[in-house]
Amino acid sequence: MERACISARQLFMLAILFEHGSAMVIPLGVDAKQDVWLAILCGMVLGGGLLFVYYRLFTYYPRLPLTSYSQRIVGSFFGRVLGLIYVLYFLYIAARVLRDFGELLLTFAYPETPLFILNAVMMLTVMYAVYKGIEVIARASQLFFFSLYWILILGFVLIIIAGAVDLHRLQPILEEGWGPIFHVVFTQTLYVPFGEMIVFTMIFPYLQKQEKVMKAGFLALFLSGINLAIIMAMNIAVLGADMVSRSTFPLLNTIQEIRVANFLERLDVLFMIALIVGGFFKVGVFFYAGVIGAADLFQIKEYQRLVYPLGISVLFLSIAIASNFAEHIKEGLQIVTIYMHIPLQIVIPVLLLLIAMLRQGKRGRKPQGAREQRTT
Repeated sequence: MERACISARQLFMLAILFEHGSAMVIPLGVDAKQDVWLAILCGMVLGGGLLFVYYRLFTYYPRLPLTSYSQRIVGSFFGRVLGLIYVLYFLYIAARVLRDFGELLLTFAYPETPLFILNAVMMLTVMYAVYKGIEVIARASQLFFFSLYWILILGFVLIIIAGAVDLHRLQPILEEGWGPIFHVVFTQTLYVPFGEMIVFTMIFPYLQKQEKVMKAGFLALFLSGINLAIIMAMNIAVLGADMVSRSTFPLLNTIQEIRVANFLERLDVLFMIALIVGGFFKVGVFFYAGVIGAADLFQIKEYQRLVYPLGISVLFLSIAIASNFAEHIKEGLQIVTIYMHIPLQIVIPVLLLLIAMLRQGKRGRKPQGAREQRTT
């Protein structure tokens, strides 16, 4: 790990931008139709339970990242295997999110530009930020946080002024009961974006005042869930559930409905900037976690040596994971959820926490990590 410190405020803003990231772009939870906002809120509540698991693990080993304390919990060999799995997971999700935003730019702004070029430009920017370190990424989140919020508020107001909102499209509520909603929660909204907070187990040790981890993390999770629920409800109210379910990027289609006094039109370019900002931070956090995790596992003191080779690997992986965007989305909703999100976001962290609790209970003393020094 690098020698760095970030404030609770920076962690809060970074987590907000991370949570919004690709969740604003993809058709999140649209299988719940007009009740998608309920599915997001339920995912937020259950995601809070997962975040509590990650936080409790952090309290046992407050100076160590996930790749280190997994070795303390289950032993050196199995801990290193788990650590390597998480490193690969973080890098793979970084590639998936990079592909999301490459496809977004390809569809709406640069239809004649090769996908590889679009992904390469964003990945080079991410690699540069990660090379500079977590403090630089955290300070950048402070700069972009308010800009992103102002753009979202502006869009919300303009959509209402344009008269594009029809609240009747959000009815009837619970038309088919809670069954479809819970199906969406346990197949989509619990894992993306809320379960993805697992990546912050690699960043929590950098917090200057570590007692504020819980407050900053849960506040960011709660605010993100409310915002995403409002965004998806707005998409439904403007486009209708059927059109949203068939749209590749529903938020962009919603923004294109803004027409005020035959003057304010085609604002999708402005909102494209906001979406790319969110994508940058989401790719950046996942990629940073993968890099420092690999450096920790292989005892490489200067993690910057891994930035460019791993960055190039993520870039090529983002192109190779699917032959087209439809296949990419299908893999994300089916294969990745079952074989990656569920075991790595839920099963393994819960088992690690149980083992850590049992070990500390037998020792009858405070968590070992509370007395450990920050690793290099």
